[in-house]
Amino acid sequence: MELVSRAVDAAGVVVIVVGTLWATLLAAVRLRRRQAGVYRGYRRRVGRSILLGLEFLVAGDIIRTVAVSPTFTSVGVLAVIVAIRTFLSISLELEITGRWPWQKSVAETDD
Repeated sequence: MELVSRAVDAAGVVVIVVGTLWATLLAAVRLRRRQAGVYRGYRRRVGRSILLGLEFLVAGDIIRTVAVSPTFTSVGVLAVIVAIRTFLSISLELEITGRWPWQKSVAETDD
């Protein structure tokens, strides 16, 4: 299980790195073409890759804590880590979309 949790953690780091590199490449191409909204799109793509990577990292922490070393101390540390990462996820979601995660988007309210 330790190997699985490390693999999930590694996947989270890869998602963040690859997502950021991809967003940077797309932004560079858009800058060369002098397209509008490059910065906003870049921030949105980087934010999304960080959000997805954080989800993997939280999953790795949960696997490690529950399956490998389920002590009261490790569960408490996990709770703090999940709380911090949840705060980061909510903050990033607000930054990316301009609305809270529990608010409906304009497209959803038109249905």
